[in-house]
Amino acid sequence: MKLIKVFFIAAGLTLTANVANAQQKIGNVNSDDIFASMSEVKTANATVDNLTKAKQTEIEKLISDYQAKLKVAQDKEKTMNEANKEAVTKELIAAQTELQGLGKKIEEARTTAAKDISAKQNELFTPLQQKIQTAISAVAKERSLNYVFDTSSAQGANNLVYTDGSEDITAAVKTKLGATATTTKPAAKSK
Repeated sequence: MKLIKVFFIAAGLTLTANVANAQQKIGNVNSDDIFASMSEVKTANATVDNLTKAKQTEIEKLISDYQAKLKVAQDKEKTMNEANKEAVTKELIAAQTELQGLGKKIEEARTTAAKDISAKQNELFTPLQQKIQTAISAVAKERSLNYVFDTSSAQGANNLVYTDGSEDITAAVKTKLGATATTTKPAAKSK
């Protein structure tokens, strides 16, 4: 009986030691905060803003042309009388065709602008997101973390259940990237 008791105690100590060794180190990071603090993001945002303004200016010019031609057609319609009805009607039909073409051109310009802006955003922001991911991986390896949870709002509320005791590596990732520090509220703890 004594031998069995010693065996269970030894097994229990071995199991406890294995469980203690198997504990995982967990950290958290706020990728939104990191992204917002990078100077490259500010430059990329300025580039996208300039492209957006240029596209908007093109569309506004087309709309202005449309409105001017519409006014001319409306003014022409007011001059219609029995004597010039046939000639004015032909001019109004031609104007209507031209206005429909301009309307189609405006819609195409809007669609093209949206595609161009989206493509530029992907071109500029995808490498930055990859750079952040690489830095997060590097900091996690340096700190021997097994898991890192992203606490940013863009990742959704279900990404982090409980943070008490985890290590927040946001500042270290920012330092690795040379990004400026900003203050953020720590993630809310939940049970």
